[in-house]
Amino acid sequence: MATHAYTGRSDVIASSTPQSVRMTTSFASLRLSQRSNEKLANAFNVYMLHRPLVQRLLNVSFVTFILSSVYFGISGKSSTSQSSKKGRSKKGKDGEDRPERVAVDAVFFQRLRQILRIVIPGIRSKEAMLLLMHSTLLVLRTAISLYVAALDGKIVASLVRARPLEFFWNILRWLVVAIPATWTNSWLSYIQNKLSIAYRTRLTQEVVKQYLGEEGEGANGKAYYKLSNLDDRIKNPDQMITHDIQRFSNHLAAMYANLAKPTLDVILYNYQLSSNVGAEGVMGLTILVQLSATLLRYMTPPFGMYTALSAQMAGSLRHTHSRLVEFAEEVAFMRGEHTEKMLIEREYAASVAHENHVLQRRWWFGCVEEGIIKWLWGSFGLILCGIPVFVKIPGVAQLDLGGRTEGFVTNRRLLLSSSDAFGRVMYSYKDLAELAGYTARVSQLLDTMKDVREGKFQKALVNSATKDGNQINLQGRGEVIESEDIRFDGVPIVTPNGDVLVERLSFHIKPGQNLLIVGPNGCGKSSLFRILGGLWPVYGGVVHKPASSQFILIPQRPYLPLGTLRDQVIYPHSKAIMDQRGVTDADLAQIFEVVQLGGIVDREGGWNAVKEWRETLSGGDQQRIAWARLFYHKPKYAVLDEATSLVPTDIEGLMMEYAGTLNITLLTVSHRPSLWKYHALILHYDGQGGYVFTKLDAEKRLALQEEKQELETKLLEVPKMKARLLELKTLTK
Repeated sequence: MATHAYTGRSDVIASSTPQSVRMTTSFASLRLSQRSNEKLANAFNVYMLHRPLVQRLLNVSFVTFILSSVYFGISGKSSTSQSSKKGRSKKGKDGEDRPERVAVDAVFFQRLRQILRIVIPGIRSKEAMLLLMHSTLLVLRTAISLYVAALDGKIVASLVRARPLEFFWNILRWLVVAIPATWTNSWLSYIQNKLSIAYRTRLTQEVVKQYLGEEGEGANGKAYYKLSNLDDRIKNPDQMITHDIQRFSNHLAAMYANLAKPTLDVILYNYQLSSNVGAEGVMGLTILVQLSATLLRYMTPPFGMYTALSAQMAGSLRHTHSRLVEFAEEVAFMRGEHTEKMLIEREYAASVAHENHVLQRRWWFGCVEEGIIKWLWGSFGLILCGIPVFVKIPGVAQLDLGGRTEGFVTNRRLLLSSSDAFGRVMYSYKDLAELAGYTARVSQLLDTMKDVREGKFQKALVNSATKDGNQINLQGRGEVIESEDIRFDGVPIVTPNGDVLVERLSFHIKPGQNLLIVGPNGCGKSSLFRILGGLWPVYGGVVHKPASSQFILIPQRPYLPLGTLRDQVIYPHSKAIMDQRGVTDADLAQIFEVVQLGGIVDREGGWNAVKEWRETLSGGDQQRIAWARLFYHKPKYAVLDEATSLVPTDIEGLMMEYAGTLNITLLTVSHRPSLWKYHALILHYDGQGGYVFTKLDAEKRLALQEEKQELETKLLEVPKMKARLLELKTLTK
């Protein structure tokens, strides 16, 4: 019994002990919970006490975050050093240059800064004033959008509350605000187009100034010639100056609005949202959006490189067509239509293949972009708009159905505008990549022109240029000294591609000593003239010569510019300069009498007649027009490159003699024996790198020429005489 009693007691104790422990534990947990709630309540009270300050800090952090994200996002600071290395062209395994990588990186911003100094020369410039006006209009349009968002919520709230008078009053306010809204939008488009034109004007003026040079630049000018003949980097400068500069200006003008306006909208719309739903929710939404935006940017294709390649291929196709127009006659005679068609189709096929590739990349990227920006961000925004409805925001009074509807519509409108603005910030990166492509093209044009003006050329060399002796000539630079005479002392005649025609050329002529230059094709006759005219660099030796302005070239097919008949004679002067020099149309008529073109003025309709003179005048008339131009300008030296090949010999003699009366020294390339008597010296190339420079005895040379022709004629009779002799021997057997 005792045992049983003891056992029962133990059971009671055993059964009651856990219950007491549980009770004690529950009381302790309750006390801990109360303490935790008290701490949470105290923390909440402290937070509510300082919530205005926290809200301001969050808003400032948000603004700082947005601005820094946009700045670092578009500038690519994270990959500056790497992109700087990648931005340059590289050599492939075969030694050829590879196209440089074009991206929104440090190289792009360095190029853009250089160009911006050209298009916006100062804070008081016209372009700066247009930018200021543009910025003011952008702020005004954002302010109007905020007002419209609030008004939109009031219109819907008045509908929910069934207040017709309030509804129609809000509609009237809607119509009134439409006046400044439409005015602002139209002015924004107008100012943006004005900016584009202003940018293009500034840039075109600078490029044309470097391309065509300025008066008295001498050897540093003539970039238009050196780009095409002494350098291989730019194949189509005309396409760059016209199309690429225009596209660059349009993208640059639009870029400011496409980037500045959305950034401003994101800040202002989200600031207003933070006042309605709390800065905490806006910050959470921003973090989610930023994470997805980082993913979207990582997946963005290299649109800048695509744009640069598209422009390059378009220029190559245009160049192929222009070559066909330039050499249409030769192609027609050679029946080369099929070959030219294949070349054009090949260029076009390459361009189309590239555009199709870009379209495919744009297609899948557009799907991803719209899915993230429109739908994913939209779902985040709907959740944010629902916060004031489902969650009581501290410090905000509970609203009725109309108030909640007004708040939801207003917040939804603000959110849609903010989402659209942030989306345009993301889209602007793609626009910025395309701007990088056109910036690379314009920068390449400016850099290349700067190099060629300083005598730094990049030209594909022929095999002979890799020899040690030739390489020394290509790396060196000779000395050019201005002088009245023309004197070459040990000057190598080297083509831009490194082909050495004459290793060391030396000769000396004085004013009045006409020089005749003869030799086979490709021996260096025209190369000598290009050095005298300052078109080609001097790779060694010393050149004494007058200034390039003292030379005039008359080629076999002279250049006839667009303009009047008078302009053909006085080119490159204008009518105003002609009048300043005291030259009249009567003086030009006397020059025409010398070149036997006295009746051409009346025949063509007077001095002010405008025609396509290359098609109107015959080849002989064109050459005599060029001689008339020579007599008008009266330079010290004239370079004649088969300049009388289409002129009768009697008129040729009259022009030669008249040039002597004007003290014009002639440097003539011609194979006409009739010209020998007008020259005192001769420079004879043998075509193998050698030459002979000596006095020209016209009578002796003519006698030798006649004797040579007689012997050649007799030698032509030898086969006939041998055949006749053989025939006679056969008959007399």
